[in-house]
Amino acid sequence: MTTTTVSKPGISREQISALTMSTLAFAVNFAVWVMFSVIGIKIKAELNLNETEFGLLVATPILTGSLIRLPLGILTDRYGGRIVYFLQMLAVVIPTWVLSYATEYWQYLVLGLFIGVAGGSFAVGIAYTSAWFSKERQGTAMGIFGAGNAGSSLTKFIAPLIIASTGAWQMVPKVYAVAIVVMAVLFWFFTYTDPLHEKDAQQ
Repeated sequence: MTTTTVSKPGISREQISALTMSTLAFAVNFAVWVMFSVIGIKIKAELNLNETEFGLLVATPILTGSLIRLPLGILTDRYGGRIVYFLQMLAVVIPTWVLSYATEYWQYLVLGLFIGVAGGSFAVGIAYTSAWFSKERQGTAMGIFGAGNAGSSLTKFIAPLIIASTGAWQMVPKVYAVAIVVMAVLFWFFTYTDPLHEKDAQQ
């Protein structure tokens, strides 16, 4: 989907859509990013992990999410936030789903590295969202977008409910994988190329 420059004052439909979808995508990504803080307890019991091994398990996706923000930010500047955000979410789907079938400690660590890509959504989302607003409105927009980090808190409520209702922690990554696919599709169909990259594409 593409858009044209809106010249009249006020908030355009495209701006509202970009801000809303970016914030929701940020929340879903952060829920996935920190799910090891909940299911890791179950994994620790199953594998009889010591505290060091458990700490590494929980920290692995956090590490990846922190390190990948810079390259994702560079890609966003180069290609635009819409396509990078969409592909970033799709990149998280498979490792999240496969996590439910892991049985060995090393498998959890490797998958955790890939799941950590979800943490890079912050860099993409903030760049994509800010591109839609003037300097006078960027503060408000960033404040709304920042509310998406509530996803990390929501997962501590949602994941235990999934485990309690199904009796298996393996359902958590499956549900989250489906959720991020749905979020990626909604994001793609309800957002637009930001004005800067739309202008570049037309030249």
